Amino acid sequence: MDYLYTFLIGGGICVIGQILMDTTKLTTPRILVIFVVSGVILQAVHLYEPLVQFAHQGATTPLPGFGYTLAKGAMEGAKEGFLGAVTGAVKNSAAGIAAAITFGYVISLIFNPKSPK
Repeated sequence: MDYLYTFLIGGGICVIGQILMDTTKLTTPRILVIFVVSGVILQAVHLYEPLVQFAHQGATTPLPGFGYTLAKGAMEGAKEGFLGAVTGAVKNSAAGIAAAITFGYVISLIFNPKSPK
């Protein structure tokens, strides 16, 4: 059942993104920012953690999960003071950011991206 819940929640988040792209004039980067900010806001009001406990990777892998990770790190770091709030978000998400940069660089070396004309 865990796999089913993971698939349904993660897929539901992706469906919301697709609906926003199809029915609004929002650009893709704006939708991505909305997702990250919504993850931060939901974590700030303690609503995203129960979703993570229920859906596991289905809730942490999409972009709201990145916002959740940033907010959770900042909230944990804030217990140490202002600097902890700033560095806590980076500490919590450092592995994901490093992986995204590394894989993006490797893929850019392998493939020849072309801009649309």
